[in-house]
Amino acid sequence: MNKKIRLGILFGGRSGEHEVSLTSAASLMKALDPEKYEVVPIGITREGKWLVGSAADRLLPAVLENGKPVTPSVDPSGPKLIVLDRHSAQPPPPGADIDVIFPVLHGTFGEDGTVQGLLELAGIPYVGAGVLGSAVGMDKDVMKRLFRDAGLPVAPWILVLRNEWESDRARQLKRIGKSLRYPVFVKPANLGSSVGISKVHGAREVAPAVDLAARYDRKILIEKGVDGREIECAVLGNDRPAASVPGEIIPVNEFYDYEAKYVKEGSELIIPARLTPRQTKLAQEYSVRAFQATDCAGMARVDFLLERKTGKLYVNEINTIPGFTPISMYPKLWEASGIPYPQLINRLVELALERQREKVRTSYDYNPSP
Repeated sequence: MNKKIRLGILFGGRSGEHEVSLTSAASLMKALDPEKYEVVPIGITREGKWLVGSAADRLLPAVLENGKPVTPSVDPSGPKLIVLDRHSAQPPPPGADIDVIFPVLHGTFGEDGTVQGLLELAGIPYVGAGVLGSAVGMDKDVMKRLFRDAGLPVAPWILVLRNEWESDRARQLKRIGKSLRYPVFVKPANLGSSVGISKVHGAREVAPAVDLAARYDRKILIEKGVDGREIECAVLGNDRPAASVPGEIIPVNEFYDYEAKYVKEGSELIIPARLTPRQTKLAQEYSVRAFQATDCAGMARVDFLLERKTGKLYVNEINTIPGFTPISMYPKLWEASGIPYPQLINRLVELALERQREKVRTSYDYNPSP
């Protein structure tokens, strides 16, 4: 009998997308094959505490309330999780020797490379992009620069720093009005799930929108508003990634904001998207190129805007830890492409272990050949 894979499901986190993470993780755990995996739920509270539960803990809020306090080790030769107990005569917690971690953390302190760096130090294989890909995927300004340099079409944008905005609003307002025509989107550069994003239709709406975005990041992106259809494509793989069939989202709100994604019912998902064969091929090609341009691994979802007037396809952003909730596009797109949810999870774990084997081949010290 093959040994079960000890799979740590890392969820929760300090970001504004904490609740979304719990929903994604619960959906993921429900789909796991109990004959193949020994599940170790690892929750991060809103305050940043790490807590581990047992395989029997299927109610994730209970893990966050009653789990054993732990911290990841930065020693790759020792236990992966260390008990945080002043009377530490107790044995290591369940999952101390985790085989692989599946981070289901959305947003800051989870999707931005911080947790990935910690897992790299600990030598723990994990699903998804590494430190660089995660950080770039979170920073919309750097992401768009890389897309542009890779020859991918992106909507025009400018960047405003929070201290620039706070020190001279009038100057920045003038710069925004001169650089872009309305409508524009105002976004925190580093955040997910459309938190802090506003669609601005005229000059009077700019200041409140920038104030909102500045609550969430020191970098504020102001981007040309594209009147377009919202197209999404899923990517799977490491060095040879593949793209799913594209899907389309028809949001219940004016655009696909946080409320339309997670709160209000009525947004429509169309899979596959009603595109021409050429548009479908282009979306898939751009998705793979965006994945490679940002040095991603394992999984990602690439979002597009298909301009209604011109039919031009713009790459909007890449999401390195897409949602795994029952209504999330990433698993739905792969299911429509012939990979059911449980099989998709298996493949993502395989890719994480494959990537770890590749890392082991790398030498980190100088040892010249004789």
